[in-house]
Amino acid sequence: MPAPVPEQLSRTIETLYRSESGRVLATLVRLLGDLDLAEEAMHEAFAAALESWPQAGIPDSPRPWLIATARNKAIDAIRRRTRFDGTQKDFALYTEARSNEARIHEASLDDEEIEDDRLRLIFTCCHPALPPEGQVALTLREVCGLTTEEIARAFLVSPATLAQRIVRAKAVIRDKAIPYQVPVSQELSARLGAVLQVVYLIFNEGYTAETTGAELSREAIRLGRLLLDLLQLHLIDEPEVMGLVGLMLLQESRRAARTSPDGDLILLDDQDRSLWNREQIAEGISLTERALRSRRFGAYTLQAAIAAVHAESSSPASTDWREVKLLYDRLLQIHPSPVVELNRAVAVAMCEGPEQGLRLIDGLLAREHLAHYHLAHAARADLCRRLGRIPEARASYEKALALLVPGNDRQEPDRRFLVRRLEELK
Repeated sequence: MPAPVPEQLSRTIETLYRSESGRVLATLVRLLGDLDLAEEAMHEAFAAALESWPQAGIPDSPRPWLIATARNKAIDAIRRRTRFDGTQKDFALYTEARSNEARIHEASLDDEEIEDDRLRLIFTCCHPALPPEGQVALTLREVCGLTTEEIARAFLVSPATLAQRIVRAKAVIRDKAIPYQVPVSQELSARLGAVLQVVYLIFNEGYTAETTGAELSREAIRLGRLLLDLLQLHLIDEPEVMGLVGLMLLQESRRAARTSPDGDLILLDDQDRSLWNREQIAEGISLTERALRSRRFGAYTLQAAIAAVHAESSSPASTDWREVKLLYDRLLQIHPSPVVELNRAVAVAMCEGPEQGLRLIDGLLAREHLAHYHLAHAARADLCRRLGRIPEARASYEKALALLVPGNDRQEPDRRFLVRRLEELK
């Protein structure tokens, strides 16, 4: 029976798992050529650490120890399987040869090679052949090191459902023989778009879930920073990565001011700006400006620039809404979308008057692109309210309220906000 693990050592290994499991797993996938085998071996290595380190002490370099231990356990497991299943023999020989060729020893692991492995793993988890929900779940599980239970809790699904998403994503990687590599230069920009989309999906999921989403938003920002660092390590200059990280930081900077202590939604104009995180704002603006200077920016950078205009304004009245409108004009050119048109209409209302904004929103609703989007009706209601057209405002608020999904916890702050607005109109 193994000796009990001292509490302090147990906490150290848990912290090490959080910080190093992504690196360890990424290298094991390269050495073993199989994601499931690499993950199983990594967990066995951490279990071995719990048994070995209380007596032997923590190695000076824990990461190489974990990689070497996991590799050896994986090869031992494959050898055992080949005794009972002859069809595993070729795979066992291939895996052992692959591992031996790598000559992974504690002294020969360098940080640059391990960071290369992490970049490969990100592109594998975000491969466009995987369904979007599988890309998100696999990235959080394998790159960020979150547990299945943590991811399921953040997405408000059962652990069994989340686990199935991961299993299906791994099956696609295996069945389609998706290569574990960074795309070559010709493909990099196209594939990078899919990776950035996954990062932003993770962030948005956290940003819209006020009570459970802070961890997801932090993971998305951490993932964005990691991607930025890894690409810079390879001397790959992609301004949109800077733009996305800047956008996430600028949006996250307002988290503390977006809801009341009771969980009620607070609109941008009514937020206490002293609660905004100035450190995140400074970093977000710096990254956004760097991306804009490149002249090769895209939709994420333009959204970050819009967020920066708000972040730099000391009050709603001092916001440069004409600049916001111009940025939306440019965004519509490269990323046409009814939601972007709606946001531009709000900017027009702020700088040219509510009548002009209402005309644009009515045009959007007439085209039926946003007929079932509750925020479009809420925006229309607000402009009608400002114009004193109270019956129209009430009708639009009621329409927005009717479009919310009953029992959807994510939409509960929106529901309470709309109800409050209707009460105010009485």
